Formats: sequence, C-alpha cells, structure tokens
Amino acid sequence: MSRSVWKGPFVDGYLLNKADKVSKAGRNEVIKTWSRRSTILPQFVGLTFGVYNGKKFIPVLVTENMIGHKFGEFAPTRTFYGHTANDSATKG
Repeated sequence: MSRSVWKGPFVDGYLLNKADKVSKAGRNEVIKTWSRRSTILPQFVGLTFGVYNGKKFIPVLVTENMIGHKFGEFAPTRTFYGHTANDSATKG
C-alpha cells in the first residue's frame, strides 16, 4: 500500500539538511545515506548520494527521471552471479 497523499513523500530530515549544505556550498561531494526508504525530491537533482546496500555505499547521481522513486531502488542489495552450466544441461 502506498503512502497517503496528504502526508506527502517521506524523506529523513537529516538528508534534507545535508543536501542543502552541499548545494549551498557548491561542492560536488558524495552524501552518504543509510536511508534507502527516503523519496527522491526535486532539490536532490544533480547531487550524488552514497546509498548503503548492506555492504558498501553505491554512488547514485540523481537525475530528473528519478524524482518520486526511493533511494533503495538504485542500490541493489543482492548480486546475481548467473545460472550454472549444469542447469541448462539437465533440463534438456
């Protein structure tokens, strides 16, 4: 179930503060965040966020197409190594 419209999008408060500091300073540094549940807002466009995937921080450069999505969508937590060679041989 999605979030109520009258509540607005969820964003952690500290994330807004960090984004404002970086954008006002004009620096292009990575903003580390553990908040995968936060929604990407229009004021984040052009900033780089390091989204934690449980092991390391994945750099995510925010573009206009990402507005409204969650940070966690762009930092996968699982690594797919492919199917083994034996799977295709046994099914045929």
